[in-house]
Amino acid sequence: MSGVIVTNPPKAELKDVDALAGFGVATVSEAMGRTGLLGPGIRPVQQGVRVAGTAVTVLGWPGDNLMIHAAVEQCGEGDILVVTTTSPCTDGLFGELFATALKQRGVRGVVLNTGIRDTQELRDMGFAAWSRAVSPQGTVKATGGSVNVSIAIDGQVVNPGDVVLADDDGVVVVPRERVRETAEQSAAREAKEAATRAAFVDGQLGLDRYGLRETLQRLGVEYRTYEEHQERGA
Repeated sequence: MSGVIVTNPPKAELKDVDALAGFGVATVSEAMGRTGLLGPGIRPVQQGVRVAGTAVTVLGWPGDNLMIHAAVEQCGEGDILVVTTTSPCTDGLFGELFATALKQRGVRGVVLNTGIRDTQELRDMGFAAWSRAVSPQGTVKATGGSVNVSIAIDGQVVNPGDVVLADDDGVVVVPRERVRETAEQSAAREAKEAATRAAFVDGQLGLDRYGLRETLQRLGVEYRTYEEHQERGA
């Protein structure tokens, strides 16, 4: 496998990235029309952490972390490293030593479509990580790959410079051209949800606030008393 290392790709502006970091993954995905999510198999190794950063992408070989070493040089302040392989891999491609090098360069976290190890050490040092699996299985450094090229994880394309937002719920990718627009839409959605939350605190039901009684009626869903239900032999 040959490859390429692309240097200095365009990235979303950090002020826009930081604005997006104020919102949860679910909110941002909903704001983009329920798009951008990586699959539910990508899970955090910590809890209570949310990070957003610009993607530095890696396409490597299963069981081989050579291209992660190459990617470290391309990482800088505000980035998130995003790693996948040419075929499924759960080996521990990433651990505490990589995190130490990346943290020194201002990298905010890592998202791996592979395995990860040294999870306790990562939590202790406060380096945020999401991965497909946790495994102590070691790797080699023997096969070429690519850095800062378009990759796909769970059918979601991640381009270098896109914004990656991750929290306890999972990971969402926002195309760099849509970051500011998505932050504005996310703010509007949060305002709407705040109004709904206040209504629920006051006792309003979702059935009424969302007009769902009409939906139930249209679908033929009936209300019956217990006695009526028993008489009909349910």
